[in-house]
Amino acid sequence: MDDQTFSRRESMGFAALMAGMVAVPATASAATKKAPKGKPSVDFISKIDFKDPKWTRDTYARIDGDIDTTKEKCGWIKGKAYGVRPNEKVRPLFGVDGFSFVRTKRLEDGSFRRMLREIVFYRDLETGKIIDNWNNPYTGETVKVVPIANDPFNFTISEFVPQPPSYGGLQTEKRAPEPFLQDWEYGPNGTMILHTGIDMQYPNALQPDKWVRESSGVMNRVSEHFIYVVQKEDVENPHLTHIPHIGAWSRITPWLPWMMMGQAEGHVSYFTHFQTIPDGIKGLPADLVAAARAMDEKWLHSPTEDYGPSLSSLENYAREQKPTPLPAGWAPPKPPAPAAPFPVKKPE
Repeated sequence: MDDQTFSRRESMGFAALMAGMVAVPATASAATKKAPKGKPSVDFISKIDFKDPKWTRDTYARIDGDIDTTKEKCGWIKGKAYGVRPNEKVRPLFGVDGFSFVRTKRLEDGSFRRMLREIVFYRDLETGKIIDNWNNPYTGETVKVVPIANDPFNFTISEFVPQPPSYGGLQTEKRAPEPFLQDWEYGPNGTMILHTGIDMQYPNALQPDKWVRESSGVMNRVSEHFIYVVQKEDVENPHLTHIPHIGAWSRITPWLPWMMMGQAEGHVSYFTHFQTIPDGIKGLPADLVAAARAMDEKWLHSPTEDYGPSLSSLENYAREQKPTPLPAGWAPPKPPAPAAPFPVKKPE
């Protein structure tokens, strides 16, 4: 891929994205300037080559984690989740705030096994406080909030495109092997931009005959998309085992099971930004760390061994929660009726 010239509209869009997020951590430039001479501590490809799947493998592993196996990388994510229903405006529901710790393990074939724990809490939109209970505006019911708590979510980063996650065997799609080449482009001011994502539909672990109030239906339709922004000089630094970055994450998912929406029409849309946290726990909000520690100290560290299965929050909910009893006369909420057609004046 060659350098690309941004149009005015593209550059304005990129500037808006950058304005909505924190700047690339200063440690990125510092690490570049202080890079030692001699042989790198870890063997990897730093010379940019968009057509080399091994370069893609090594670069993505350096972004997703730290390929120095003695270190762990902390990432912080923050934003909002929105409710989307027919015949009404999109509605902000709650804040989204969480973090992950990841460690990598080098495999014999040169691939990297990334081992990750992640936890995400929800915040009240007015007070900013982490919430344990939430008043569902669609139903008027106060429900118990269940954080996202995935331990682990592991996969292998190799020179071939990763297979879709199996989610404990629910996802059965298999792809033919193909080189791991990603959607990269050059941005302004010495940046590089990476776009990644996945779109899936697979059987729901929360089947509606058992999980009447929690289940969105027989199938889950989920999409997740990421934008990473990095410094080109960091990518080319042969001594930098982790590439600091900022970015954006969006997720389209069924109604969260704890919202008790059943098979009501609509879905939840997440829109967040994320970044590397060089200081780990010290660089995260204190109340976020305290909430994670109150659940279990393990959330403040990455796994040191590879284990599984790797499940999303939907499958974990099915394993860790119990179906809520069905109140008499309960029915999933219905969206508003379509608005009356706008009157069109007939020509005289």
